[in-house]
Parts: sequence; C-alpha cells; structure tokens
Amino acid sequence: MRLKSFYAANMKEAMQLVRETLGEEAIIVSTKEQKGGGVQLTAAIEPGVEIYDDLPDPMDLGHDLDVSDRDWFHEDGNDDDYLTDQLTDVLLRHGTPEDVMNHIISCATIVGAADPKNGLIAALEHIYGYRPFPVKPYKKAIMLIGTPGSGKTLNTAKLAARAVMGDLKIAVISTDTIRAGGIEQLETFTNILKTPLYKAETTQDLKVVLLETEAKGAQQIIIDSAGINPFDPDDMKRTAKMLTIGDIEPVLVMSAGGDAAESGEIARVFSTLGARWILPSRLDIARRLGGILEAAHKGGLSFADASHSAKVADGLLPLTPERLADILMQSVKR
Repeated sequence: MRLKSFYAANMKEAMQLVRETLGEEAIIVSTKEQKGGGVQLTAAIEPGVEIYDDLPDPMDLGHDLDVSDRDWFHEDGNDDDYLTDQLTDVLLRHGTPEDVMNHIISCATIVGAADPKNGLIAALEHIYGYRPFPVKPYKKAIMLIGTPGSGKTLNTAKLAARAVMGDLKIAVISTDTIRAGGIEQLETFTNILKTPLYKAETTQDLKVVLLETEAKGAQQIIIDSAGINPFDPDDMKRTAKMLTIGDIEPVLVMSAGGDAAESGEIARVFSTLGARWILPSRLDIARRLGGILEAAHKGGLSFADASHSAKVADGLLPLTPERLADILMQSVKR
C-alpha cells in the first residue's frame, strides 16, 4: 500500500484532494489539525485483491488439513493479526494512549511490513518528525525549557561539551539564578570546558548577554532556563517574554517515564511557547515511554537527541525511527 499526506484549509477540501489523487478506494489513515490552521490528512491506496474462485473448499478436501494444506488458503489478515498483536503488546506495556497506539498500528499494518519491528519503524517514521541538534554553527540561540528537574542543566552541559569537541566557539547562558546550586552545577561543567558561563537574571539581562555573545562571534549559544510550571500563568509569561527578546529557539526537555496523559498536556502547553523539538531525558531509567510518544504527538514536536545517561561525557543519543523502535522493543524485554 502507498501512503500519501494531503494538506488543505479544511477537511472537505482535503477529502476532495484524496479522491482526485487516489480515487474512491483510498483508505483514510489519520487526520491532524495544523497549528497554523488547516488540516493534514493521510490516506493510503490498496491494490485490488485477486480472488481465486477455483481453489477447493477446505471443507470438501476429505481429510484433516496439515500446515502445508493451510498454506493454500493463507489470508493476509493472519499476518496483520500477528503484527497487530505484537505491537499492541509492546505499546500497552509502555502505557501508550489508545489514540496514539491505534495510529501506530494502523500505519504499521498498511505498509505491509514483514515483522513487527519493521512495521514499528515505518510507523514511527511516518507519524513523528526527527530533527537532531545542529553540530555546526547555528544562528539561533537554543534555550532548553521544561518543568523543574527534567534535566535541562545536565543537557545544557552535554550540548556544550559536544560543541566544544566539534571545535565550535560557544556561549553558555543560565537564567536559572534562583534555584540553589543551579549556577554552581553548570559552572562546574563550563570550567572544565574552559568556557565562560554568562548569567541572566532578567529579560533585559538576557538581551544584553545575547548581544555580547553574538558580538564575540559565538557559533552556538545554549541557554539553560529555570524550571517552569506550565500551569502557572506567571511562569509562562516570564518565559514567553524571554523568548521574544532575541532569535531564540525553545526546546522542551521532558523526563521519560511520566504519565502519558499528563506528559501530553504539558507538551501541548509548552508548544504554545514555540517549542518544536522535544529532548527526552532519563531514557536509561525509564521503562514506560508512552508519555514521550504522547507528548510528541499532542505537542506536534519533533524528536531531537535524547539523554540516556547522567554523565556529561556520555553525550546525547541521536533519535531516528530505527533507534526509537529498538528502544521501545528492548524496554519491554528488560
């Protein structure tokens, strides 16, 4: 089967595009509202199934069927049932919400994968975006945002270490000036990297520091922010104000293993700040990743690299559909 996505101002126009392009036999796989307005509709076209009327009825064969006999009457649904059962088991063990699970299984079934893992890879590739952190000079400052304790400071250090190892001139900024030990923890890492740590307590401070670091030719600017309560309007307003004072790209850092419904709600709120990336953290200790799948789905976020260790030296793990599928299936076996 062949998958194709259509974009239109509304569902009626999207359905018309599907009919004009794929015909009346097209199967609707998924629909999704776009953040800027309009809808995305994914459809598939299935080749015609040939029926062999001259095959004997198994009830008329006059003997019990063995395995070789059953091969004569093999139905595609048997393979689909096996794939569906296997993926359902994997996704249920991860606490994946029903809508996300159904979407993944539908895509995996439609592509006609030979086994559950390949089906999962194909579905994850189709449903989610993947956008690794830049390893070259980047014009936007990257600000890690998220709830308290999600791993922003550790991953700021990891990004800084990777940039330094890549011979980039970097600037590290912290707006986390209130939390006890926040500055000191990050400063320990930047001292090792022989990189100055800039501090910005207010929005105006951040504006001044950004201008200074840009003037000094920083090729990558990484900002560690204070923990945010996504349901506190004051926290959200302060962060939103900071994000407007320069060319800043927010990245949501979220601990893996959280409740799926809550993770999805949190991600949706952070996406209103302009977050388009999600960096899953604590993959080394999480056993249920349904929350991360739900967060990326509900927030419309692409997967960036992931953190799989509490050690800065271990760096970040680039996420791809293949790697994410492997993590999902391996976690079930632990």
